[in-house]
Amino acid sequence: MDLANAQGPTRAQQLAALERDDGQPIYMLNLLKFRDRAVYADGRETSLTGQEAYGLYGKAMRKLVAAAGGTLVFSGRVRGLLIGEIEGNWDAVGIMMYPSFKAMAAITSSPDYAAIHVHRDAGLEGQVLIETVTG
Repeated sequence: MDLANAQGPTRAQQLAALERDDGQPIYMLNLLKFRDRAVYADGRETSLTGQEAYGLYGKAMRKLVAAAGGTLVFSGRVRGLLIGEIEGNWDAVGIMMYPSFKAMAAITSSPDYAAIHVHRDAGLEGQVLIETVTG
């Protein structure tokens, strides 16, 4: 599987999303691939799996999103592939609703987010975020 960068969007992707932002809610479809063992950039020793490290991030992120008026719409583990072919498989999917892209950008640029982001990076081998809207 060609895994996308788990670190975050490129500057061009951020600018394009800001240009698309119409102030309406967005739904981010998250495709997640976890590391077998969490790997922290600061070299700390840990017995956490990638999924457990990401879970620390996810729990805190849900609180930040809720405080901004968003919510976790769906979260689940991937059980199998029904249509199409890919090499490997994603481990989990999630859909998070944000009031707008600007609201999401405010969350992800906050000091609170910076404090939890380390667990996201430690836990993920790869991720794809797909921005969707209703209608």
